Amino acid sequence: QVQLVESGGGLVQAGGSLRLSCKASGFIFWIRAMNWYRQAPGEQRELVAAISTGGRSSYADSVKGRFLISRDNAKSTVYLQMISLKPEDTAVYYCSYSDSGINYWGQGTQVTVSS
Repeated sequence: QVQLVESGGGLVQAGGSLRLSCKASGFIFWIRAMNWYRQAPGEQRELVAAISTGGRSSYADSVKGRFLISRDNAKSTVYLQMISLKPEDTAVYYCSYSDSGINYWGQGTQVTVSS
């Protein structure tokens, strides 16, 4: 059974930092690209960052230079280090991967950035 469990969210002041973690199980982690998405209230879910099996990363323009995605295949975990947080980063953050056209999601972790 596939499981993606996010953690590390919380309330932080603008300019602060958080590190999100997503522990994966139930599939072969190291052969899957992994993604972080976020969804703010009333907004569509958007792709924030992605990391390939080889460690190549990509980012939404809005977070470039502030967010860093990484993975530890030995721990089946993907991370999202976030610095210089802004109130507009407030959202529920989800990790995700796709397999044969099916998207798998975690339950999400809330990030709230106060001004």
